[in-house]
Amino acid sequence: MTLKSGANSGPELLVELDRSTRRPLRAQLEDGLRGAVRSGRLAARARLPATRALASDLGVSRRLVVDAYSQLLAEGYLVARPGAGTYVAEAAGAMTVPAPGRATR
Repeated sequence: MTLKSGANSGPELLVELDRSTRRPLRAQLEDGLRGAVRSGRLAARARLPATRALASDLGVSRRLVVDAYSQLLAEGYLVARPGAGTYVAEAAGAMTVPAPGRATR
């Protein structure tokens, strides 16, 4: 499923959720959002859709979206402003992931 959020729910996100795979939907959502931030499709300070709106658009539970947002908050990709929404963190675009097989120090 591809998500194209409406005008009221924030920037257009392209997140693919494949229900035919064994990979959990939450992991797919986290990876999709993480990839959108890294690639610049979601710029720093961009507002993400509300959890209820995103859950409805994707046809998943709100808990799944809340948990995915929480994980990305913990990783530093997102910041939450109570009463104001969830946004892409300032430094998130500069984040990199070590190449597979390389140890980090």
